[in-house]
Amino acid sequence: MDAAFTEEQHEIRRTLRELLLKRCGPDEVKAAVRTPPGYDTELWQRLAGRLGLPGLALPTAYGGVGCGPTELALACEETGRVVLPSPLVATAALAAPLLLALGSERQRTALLPALAAGELTATLAVPGGQLATALALTGPNDGDWAGGGRAGGIQARRVPEDAAAAPSRNGERPAGGGWRLYGEAGQVLNGHTAEVLVVAAHTGGFAQSRTLLFLVRAADAGAARPGAGPGVPGLLRTRQTALDETRPQARLELRDVPAELLGEGDGDPAAVTRALAATGVVAAAALAAEAVGAADTALARTVAHVQQRVQFGRPIGSFQAVQHRLADLYVALQAARSAAYYAAWSAGGGRSAPEGAGAAEPGVVALALAQALEALRAVAAEAVQLHGGIGFTWEHEAHLYFKRAACDELLLGPVHRLRARAAEEAGLFPDGAGEPGGAPAPGRAPEAVEV
Repeated sequence: MDAAFTEEQHEIRRTLRELLLKRCGPDEVKAAVRTPPGYDTELWQRLAGRLGLPGLALPTAYGGVGCGPTELALACEETGRVVLPSPLVATAALAAPLLLALGSERQRTALLPALAAGELTATLAVPGGQLATALALTGPNDGDWAGGGRAGGIQARRVPEDAAAAPSRNGERPAGGGWRLYGEAGQVLNGHTAEVLVVAAHTGGFAQSRTLLFLVRAADAGAARPGAGPGVPGLLRTRQTALDETRPQARLELRDVPAELLGEGDGDPAAVTRALAATGVVAAAALAAEAVGAADTALARTVAHVQQRVQFGRPIGSFQAVQHRLADLYVALQAARSAAYYAAWSAGGGRSAPEGAGAAEPGVVALALAQALEALRAVAAEAVQLHGGIGFTWEHEAHLYFKRAACDELLLGPVHRLRARAAEEAGLFPDGAGEPGGAPAPGRAPEAVEV
């Protein structure tokens, strides 16, 4: 096994780091999150045009760079260093892998080149805040997480072809393909600006219950963000208030919204489950690397501060108690970095070719993600403490990393469920002995343990 990074991979990191250091300081981040889209659209277009960032893991046949999940994770590490607000994770780590895995040739040709060029952004909408479950990161994703035919999810129904072809409010023919979606989904990453929505919906009723993925063209390329132009009939998108403003989220309300089935034929629920699990591997590896990058910068700035801050006539970094705390953080960060790099390497099948994507087991990257999130949470908390009174002020950047740490765990966590998933995959729980979280199964007493 050779997990060393290539010169090309190092060059991707260096180029991206150099650009972000110039264009994405703390003040720029705070200004960008207060814009209607929630990110700097000009910077995003430059990242897409100059570096091909959203198409980094897409094949060249569809306008991508032709790299893989490893390069995408390395790029996310650099964006994490500056807590860059952007649709990168939603577009490149969630939506694009699903389009590549399940989409028909027509759908791929129509959407992937535009995504790779930054002309369109996309996201994955999962109802009920079940994103981690849908991606098989906190447990098997073969359940009824998409609603199961009950209220609170998103339901899909077929409509006659003549009804599907009826003109929309703006006079154009919708690309509905004979489907309508009804329901809502909250906490959708960049859901208020994404022009392409990949929506997980339940169909078939109780008799033939199954979960499929559907495409909703929320707006055309070049439409103004947010609101993304006039949109489609029945679709209401509202940006939600989030603790971490650098990762904007939205609530989607769908009222008979025309949609197109992702893929061909009537859809294969088993293929959807496999594609979501493979996408979960890519997304978790990217998020783990992003967390490592954020923790690295937060720790570096904390070390620089304690070397300069003088108290009792000497820098506070000279006190042994402070040194011990920083040393513990450094060890945790290096362990998380090793785990994140291995997750990125294994997500690419041990190589950088896109066809190796998703080769790793979900439990492997779930464990790496758990370790990275824990490291970021510890570093961010200590950064606030060791910066003293200025650490929790709005003007200082420490709160950006603290909020990122808190919200990342809510996005694809929590940590204890990620660890439980890894233990379950490794077979550490005897069959029937307990639930994935470590608690005994309902109606079963805990077994005695010899020590």
